[in-house]
Amino acid sequence: MLASSIPPSLLFLLFLLPAPSFSADVTVTSDTSVRWLELQGTPLSHLLLDPGTGHLYVGGVDHLYQLTFDLEVMSHVRTGPHLDSPDCLPPIVPQDCPSATPTHNHNKLLLMEAGQGTEPGSLIVCGSLYQGICDKRSLSNISQLIYQTSNPVDTQYVAANDPRVSTVAVVITIENKQEANGVLRLMLVGRGYTSKGPGDIPPITTRRLFPVVPPRRAFSQEEELGKLVVGSYSEYNNHFVKAVAHGEHVYFLFSRRDMWHKKEYRTYASRLCTSDRSFYSYVEVPLLCHGGYNLAQGAWLGNHSGEPALFVVMAAGQASTPVATGRSALCVFGMGKLDAMLRQAQEVCYTEGGRGSSGQEEAYIEYAVSSKCLKLPKVSLSEYPCGGEHTPNPIASAVPLPATPTFTSTTQLTAVTTATEAGHTITFLGDREGRLHKVMVRSDWSGDLYGSVSVDSGSAISADLLLDESQEHVYVLTSSRVSSVSLSVCLSVSLSLCLSVSLSVCLYCLFIYCLFVFSRCSRKHQCQRHLQTNHWLWSFEPTNQCVTVQSLHPANQSKDEQTQVTLSVIQLPALTDAESLSCVFGLLLPQPAIVMGTSITCQSPAPELLPPMPAGSDHMILPVSLRFGHVTITTGNLTFYDCEAVSRLNQSSQCLACVNSVWRCNWCPLDQLCTHNHSCPNQHIILNQRDSSGPTSCPLVFSLQSSALVPLGQSTTVVLQGRDLDVYTDQAQYVCVVEIHGVQINLTAAVEKTHDNTHTFTCSPHQFQYAVSQLQYSASVYLRRGERRIDALPGLRLQLYDCSAGQSDCSQCRAVPEEYGCVWCPGSPTPSCVYNQSCTSTPADTCPPPQITQVLPVSGPLEGGVLVTIIGSNLGMRYQDVVGGVTVAGVQCPPQPEGYHISTRVVCELQPSRKQREGPVLVTVGTTPPGRSTQIFTYQDPQLLDLVPNKGPVSGGTRLTIRGRQLLTGQTSDLSAFLGPQPCYIVEEVNDTQLVCQTGSSTQTGGVTVRVLFGKAERIVPNVTFRYLDDPVITDATPSESFYEGGRVIMVTGRNLDVVQQPIIYVWVEPLDVQRVKRRRRLALLTAKQQLVFNSTMTTVSERCTVLSSSQMTCPTPRVTSEVKVKSVWFQLDNVRVHYESIRGKSFTYYPNPEFFHLNREAPDAPYRFKPGGVIAVEGQDLTRAMSRQEVTARLGAQECEVKTLDNTHLYCEPPEIQPMSVDDSNDLPSLKVFMGNLQVDLGLVQYDSDSLLSPVPLAAQIGLGAGTAVIILSVLVVILMYRRKSKQALRDYKKVLLQLETLEINVGDQCRKEFTDLMTEMMDLSSDVGGPGLPLLDYRMYAERVFFPGQQTAPLSRQLDLPESRRQTVEQGLQQLNNLLNNRLFLTRFIHTLEAQQGFSQRDRGYVASLLTMALHDKLEYFTEVMKSLLQDLVQQYVAKNPKLMLRRTETVVEKMLTNWMSICLYSFLKEVAGEPLYMLYRAIKYQVDKGPVDAVTGKAKRTLNDSHLLREDIDYCAMTLTVLVKNGVEVQPCPVKVLDTDTITQVKDKILDQVYRGAPFSQRPAADSLDLEWRSGQAGHLTLSDDDVTAVVQGRWKRINTLQHYKVPDGATVALIPRSQNSSGVGVNQVFQTGEKTPMLEGEEEEGLRLWHLVKSSEDPEIPKHRKSSMRERERAKAIPEIYLTRLLSMKGTLQKFVDDVFVAILSTKRPPPIAVRFFFDFLDDMAEKHGIDDPETVHIWKTNSLPLRFWVNILKNPQFVLDVQVTDSIDAVLSVIAQTFIDSCTTSEHKVGRDSPVNKLLYAREIPRYKQLVERYYSDIHSAASGCYQEMNSTLTELSGSFASEMNSLVALHELYKYINKYYDQIIMSLEEDSSGQKMQLAYRLQQVAALVENKVTDL
Repeated sequence: MLASSIPPSLLFLLFLLPAPSFSADVTVTSDTSVRWLELQGTPLSHLLLDPGTGHLYVGGVDHLYQLTFDLEVMSHVRTGPHLDSPDCLPPIVPQDCPSATPTHNHNKLLLMEAGQGTEPGSLIVCGSLYQGICDKRSLSNISQLIYQTSNPVDTQYVAANDPRVSTVAVVITIENKQEANGVLRLMLVGRGYTSKGPGDIPPITTRRLFPVVPPRRAFSQEEELGKLVVGSYSEYNNHFVKAVAHGEHVYFLFSRRDMWHKKEYRTYASRLCTSDRSFYSYVEVPLLCHGGYNLAQGAWLGNHSGEPALFVVMAAGQASTPVATGRSALCVFGMGKLDAMLRQAQEVCYTEGGRGSSGQEEAYIEYAVSSKCLKLPKVSLSEYPCGGEHTPNPIASAVPLPATPTFTSTTQLTAVTTATEAGHTITFLGDREGRLHKVMVRSDWSGDLYGSVSVDSGSAISADLLLDESQEHVYVLTSSRVSSVSLSVCLSVSLSLCLSVSLSVCLYCLFIYCLFVFSRCSRKHQCQRHLQTNHWLWSFEPTNQCVTVQSLHPANQSKDEQTQVTLSVIQLPALTDAESLSCVFGLLLPQPAIVMGTSITCQSPAPELLPPMPAGSDHMILPVSLRFGHVTITTGNLTFYDCEAVSRLNQSSQCLACVNSVWRCNWCPLDQLCTHNHSCPNQHIILNQRDSSGPTSCPLVFSLQSSALVPLGQSTTVVLQGRDLDVYTDQAQYVCVVEIHGVQINLTAAVEKTHDNTHTFTCSPHQFQYAVSQLQYSASVYLRRGERRIDALPGLRLQLYDCSAGQSDCSQCRAVPEEYGCVWCPGSPTPSCVYNQSCTSTPADTCPPPQITQVLPVSGPLEGGVLVTIIGSNLGMRYQDVVGGVTVAGVQCPPQPEGYHISTRVVCELQPSRKQREGPVLVTVGTTPPGRSTQIFTYQDPQLLDLVPNKGPVSGGTRLTIRGRQLLTGQTSDLSAFLGPQPCYIVEEVNDTQLVCQTGSSTQTGGVTVRVLFGKAERIVPNVTFRYLDDPVITDATPSESFYEGGRVIMVTGRNLDVVQQPIIYVWVEPLDVQRVKRRRRLALLTAKQQLVFNSTMTTVSERCTVLSSSQMTCPTPRVTSEVKVKSVWFQLDNVRVHYESIRGKSFTYYPNPEFFHLNREAPDAPYRFKPGGVIAVEGQDLTRAMSRQEVTARLGAQECEVKTLDNTHLYCEPPEIQPMSVDDSNDLPSLKVFMGNLQVDLGLVQYDSDSLLSPVPLAAQIGLGAGTAVIILSVLVVILMYRRKSKQALRDYKKVLLQLETLEINVGDQCRKEFTDLMTEMMDLSSDVGGPGLPLLDYRMYAERVFFPGQQTAPLSRQLDLPESRRQTVEQGLQQLNNLLNNRLFLTRFIHTLEAQQGFSQRDRGYVASLLTMALHDKLEYFTEVMKSLLQDLVQQYVAKNPKLMLRRTETVVEKMLTNWMSICLYSFLKEVAGEPLYMLYRAIKYQVDKGPVDAVTGKAKRTLNDSHLLREDIDYCAMTLTVLVKNGVEVQPCPVKVLDTDTITQVKDKILDQVYRGAPFSQRPAADSLDLEWRSGQAGHLTLSDDDVTAVVQGRWKRINTLQHYKVPDGATVALIPRSQNSSGVGVNQVFQTGEKTPMLEGEEEEGLRLWHLVKSSEDPEIPKHRKSSMRERERAKAIPEIYLTRLLSMKGTLQKFVDDVFVAILSTKRPPPIAVRFFFDFLDDMAEKHGIDDPETVHIWKTNSLPLRFWVNILKNPQFVLDVQVTDSIDAVLSVIAQTFIDSCTTSEHKVGRDSPVNKLLYAREIPRYKQLVERYYSDIHSAASGCYQEMNSTLTELSGSFASEMNSLVALHELYKYINKYYDQIIMSLEEDSSGQKMQLAYRLQQVAALVENKVTDL
């Protein structure tokens, strides 16, 4: 944040420069009066001010903000993007809406709804998504939703679903006895027409806000509420600008095409009665702003001259379109006149049939409805002012309401607001360039602009321009900023500043007044003396004036004298007798002032006190300030002059300068002194001309008697004449002085006096010499008597000349005037021009013949008309000498007088020639022979052949190439080209065959002839016309982001793009150092020159675009550097400039280049080892910020590495199977290079492993597969050795297995690569659902219930206190006393220790009591934490004495469960904000992968899993299918494709259908599969209900198989539907039991008829199979296949899920973001405990931390995501999560992770990853430990906040009642324990518990 040190009073007087660059904080510009905040959500659309709190609310694209009055962010909410389409009705289901895409949510409405009674007020927010639905948010915290509909109906569509279509609204409250509270609050909405979505929403509708009692809905357009009925929605497309409520009416301001008369666009004001629910009162009138301003841009309802008025900024439309031009104006319409006009239209339409007294139509029925004006009784309007069923409507006035513009502008005005002070009106106007104008509106409706402020340069100001309640700030909304312009800065404008620049400076502030005694500008009520005379003035009053010095006497005086100065002052403030004034001269001390009425007298300063005279000046101006105390009231100027300086500054004529001076100076000739005195030291004085009449008597040389022309080198006598020289009586001699180039030449002078008092001075002869480059030199000459210089008349000079200077030839010499005496002397050594007396030979009478050296041009057209320039010598002495003497190629060429230079140049106009000819140029002067040129001039006939291109945009800019012959005829300046009447500007050097020109703009399209003028000769391109076509139009340009490096291809779509010859994309950049300079500017730099310097640093970079067709072109983004700021991006289409922001309202953004990490980060110089068949995983950051996968290419050596997947941090590419050749001669290995536009990154060398075939895609999967494969091969080898001892046959079998395993290894690489790519595609689709409502997080209550009471059906959180009403009050009183007891730490600890000492107190009881205590004390978490710490300290004490490493390993005590609950409470927000999303993505990835393969419905085993015990090892033949499911959406039935397997049971199919249909919805909100039947529909009548078990089920022996799709032979693509289950439906089979989100398959009906159910495999554990048969079964299993070969499926699953597992672990253990405060606090506590007990073994502390956080909390969450997420965890998903959770456990242990041949397969899977995860854990612990401790205060603050946030969710009374059951069970033991404690006795704890018992259950006590 930057703040200027310049006084605001100065800064406010200057126009501001563009605001500084983006900052996350509130920024102060170089003018401290403007502060701004940059926000996301460009373009911001709405700004709202809460006058009560001063809070601001800002709505933009996908963002909503709540700000304080000083622009600090209070709350921020994201409102988009979400999946939506304007063609679909919400809720959006992707299968039902194929056009749905992630769509931005543009804020359309932002309104305040006042509270009603106890109901608080709310913020109404409407967006463009979901057909413009609205919600209500808390005014105190916008992140709190008060109302939101998840399933809106069509009557709740409020705003326009198109960002370009306007929507306005106003909230009104009316009395309505039919409502419960007698009050009805409504919202009247005006919206434009949208072509997509519901097309039947009227332009104006009424929406219900309050009260809303079901079945009514908020924002609903109910039947009984009014709407504006329209005959044609598209024709009456109103563009709404403003809606306001005033008095008993609501007014709408809008513009639209006048459908009744001239079809031109006009602005209308319409009105409705607030009580009119049927719109009978609707009437509108056109507003006419004289000057052609027809389109309203913004409006404000204010006051003018005490009356309400509508201030409207209006722009002139472009032709007959609704497009506003820059020409705009402010027009003010009085509300009284507006209402009168509306009433007149109503009355005429009610009673006169629409016609006025003159018979002309004055009113009519609008909107194409079946109504007409009538002739009702005259009293109809007075009886029915708001209309009725019988009155005509809607009425429109044919007579407009006129207004004269108050203010006009050439820049489009976009916003207006007003303020009124002391009866005066000030308007603030915003414009399209981001400037705020201040206009004073006078009583006659005229306006004066008095200031402009640049708020956000180049960004249009939104129509929401607001003043705060105190009228001290104007809040301005632009595209990406909210700015606050302070008006109180004006208060610091000093009066002296006001006076120094004139009164108009005061007008730079809002309410500026000259306040004198206190000398400041302020508002009237802030001036204490405003009632006294001249103490307060309204600055805009033309008759008023600040205190002013009208005159000073004397106005000037000599600096050498001291006088009395009298000031005449007007508007002097009245003073009391005790008050006085003083005068201050300059910076000198104040002098007392004597006040006599309006005259004030002061003593001028003593001469010695005055400052020195400025150099080079004979006077200085000293300000004289009039002061009241320290306050400067007014200032005048007094001039002090210096007579000595007058003469000193005029040495050539000191006397004349002195006596003719404006100052009263006199000359003393004998003393050579100029003085203000009237006497001289030597008596004689020459007075100032002001004091004497007649000519001056200064001694003076007044003329030259001899000639002023003096030739150099000749002896010359100079004679001077003087007068008034008798004043000198001494004997000094006179000397003539001639100064030549600063050198004085002194010549003795002989004096002769004449009879008329003049003197003649004859100077001694002298031969003057000096080097000259021109003919003559002017030398000064004067007379000196002794040391006195005699004044010479100004202009008295000698003209020294040299004939040879500049006269190079005879003609030039003879052209010199005769008085100079110059002749051409032909003598030796060379002829030259000399003075006639210096020529030794006879001067020449005639000159030599002309000589021509150059002719331009050397060609011309046959028609002539071009000017020919002839250069040479002796070309005549005057113009007349060459007239008629010039011929060009034998044709006369008349010379032009203006082009003739004596002797050296002749310019003539070429005359026509009938044929092509050539010849020399001849010039004849007099009788001398003609001069002949050596150059040959040619008459040519230029020909035009064709032109390229033959079309271009009407705006011009096309470079046109005209081809022909002899085009270089004449000079280039003679050539000009035209397209019809429009010039085509020649832009390149013309050659003989080609001419290139750039077309100008044309006024119309069509073909025009192409002409070229060669002088006056015209040539036309034959048979070809140039066609002016419509300008290109750009409708879209995507993407809108690029990296700095550029090269990203922007696809531009539009119309007429092929018309453009040179499409270019430009980026305007400005160096960042200039930005910094701008922020540090000071007042001294704010000049026009300095601003030009700044602008000169703004440069552009560009790239050529490629036109693909008339509607498409591609533009690569230019490269910019990180040292610049991008100011603007535009497309230059020849002369058409299209700014990117104007295309879709979104700016183009440049981002820093993405960061790529070297393939081999550990050893960058070593090559990266790659196993063929896999993919290369490239890591980086911000890879997708401005790039998509399709735009990225990668090359490995000479071949492509096909990019498969790209996300923000990873790029996966598939290289060729065989190592490519290197393209670098210096290295044999290929390097991997990634190309993103212009960005090229070399990621290092790659070396293929020759001993491997294929490997899976991700790097993590490669490592895992390598380790897993190695271990499996090792295991197989061990098995082979074991079997070798038994049987050679077994050896042969295992050799087959090895061969089979090798094949599987190859396959698993292909499979993993494909699976990962498929999964990433699926998850990218899913990612759009996550982050908003798509992340199904449980609310805190459900989360706490599942964590505190896992597995319990009815947890205490969900129960109510079940008591008889007669006992309720007493019991609740007792429970409250028990709550007070629990808040006693001694009681609580004794209570817990006593319970734990009881043998019957089980481990389950301990956990239950801990959770009950957590509930009961949830509102006092700080106390709960202290008790937990105390109990933990006791626990540490116990384990230190035994084995400290075992502490917290299990949950065996109450405090350990309390710790679990405490962690759960504190980490809920971390789960919600950080870990929830990756956990959900992992769950969805697992579910997606598991569901893609068969899952046994009975055993829960799956083909795709990580858990070998849940692996479906049998080879099941299955086929993927896609069913078409009919889904009912409202009244429509839409098909939805769902992927299933033919081996799925019917219940599994139903589950998959529900997963797809309710995708993104919480599991608890979707119907259960058991409540629905699956119906297969084939043809029109074929309906078959499918079920898991029916009469068709296959029974084999004791086994019954569950029905599948395969069983029913359902084909791929079959149509099915889910229907509610009928009562007689008996689908027994697999029973789905839901408990806390789990789904556990259980066998039901197993014993029925002695049959056992099976799905894919039969259970191998059959207790009834005889022992002698079991061995034979094992043999059959072995013969079938070795099950271990299917373990490769685990590897494939693991590699596919690896990224998601990594993401979860990193989210939990990353320290890039600060770890949760609870973790830091508790780890700090454990460190303190270890230090306190002398435990210095780091492994022990590591174990404590692991047991308290990862194992206690995170493993629980990983294994049970349903604790956090509203999802279903099936057995098959749970099996996968168990392996991942075990991996997490292994990663947190300190013991070395060793694997061997006997290690479980689950551990082998992640053997290679666990060491990396261990490093994550250790770094996590280490970073927390190294961070500064002392977070207790922060922890307490957090606990206090959590207590208040979630305490209401806890059912504390039920918890206390449950706790009392334990007290009752162990009552005696607890009482005894309390009585044994001495402190407990003092606090009477046992007694208080007995009181509780007496109240809760009437227990008989010792009381």
